[in-house]
Amino acid sequence: MTGAGAVRLVADDLSCARGRRIVVSGVHLEVPSGSRLALVGPNGAGKSTLLRVLAGLDAPVSGSVTVDGVDVHRMRSRQRARLIAVQGQEEAPSAELTLSEAVALGRTPHRTPWALGEEGEQDIVEQALRTVGLAGRGDQSCTRLSGGERHRVVLARTLAQRTPMLMLDEPTNHLDAAWRLRLMDALETLRSTVVAAIHDLDLVLRYFDAVAVVDDGGIVAYGPPVETFTAELLDEVFGVHGYIVAHPRTGRPHLLLGDAVATTTEGRTYP
Repeated sequence: MTGAGAVRLVADDLSCARGRRIVVSGVHLEVPSGSRLALVGPNGAGKSTLLRVLAGLDAPVSGSVTVDGVDVHRMRSRQRARLIAVQGQEEAPSAELTLSEAVALGRTPHRTPWALGEEGEQDIVEQALRTVGLAGRGDQSCTRLSGGERHRVVLARTLAQRTPMLMLDEPTNHLDAAWRLRLMDALETLRSTVVAAIHDLDLVLRYFDAVAVVDDGGIVAYGPPVETFTAELLDEVFGVHGYIVAHPRTGRPHLLLGDAVATTTEGRTYP
């Protein structure tokens, strides 16, 4: 399903800006080959900004990002697109395209100049559509899709790129409960290294090897989700009372959220 071999990502003393304002600084991350890292944090913390810099789409204020030792910001765009597939937070396929045409755009970095397609491209497109539950609908216009289906087309295009690394910004947005799980199950079977900005903390606990918590201008916690999501951190960073519990049937850890932390105009209070 993916490109040959996963890759290792390292961010060293990274600072990232939104416009002229630095939103995240002093970031040190290491994502081993084939592992999955989640970026979590409250709204506006800088997760998407950090993800775009990690993907090489935006330049850092300072610091570096390397993939297998190569600086992603020194790569040509075509070289980078063969290495890293990026799914943006609010991307949508063009209404003028069919599903197959929209997904086939993921193959663009692999095409030779002036080529309209490549051998085996249609099989790759069909497999990607099948992965996101849209098999047999390739000739359908994107105008007829629901919001969740449009998002699945974007995810299919990202998968069709078949890169050793995936950078995903809110990959479960607009998806119902079943499709959130199906998508994460599909990502779990890939050989690719995955970095995802995501809000669903329970999915992070269930599917990701490590989590970086973004808040107050930096990474405030970093490690395995089951160790990182303490009651104190959930309280202080996310403003919720939460606890990790074992599923009564499977025994797998899940996040049980209680009430939101009470707030006042002067700041947060703790009941």
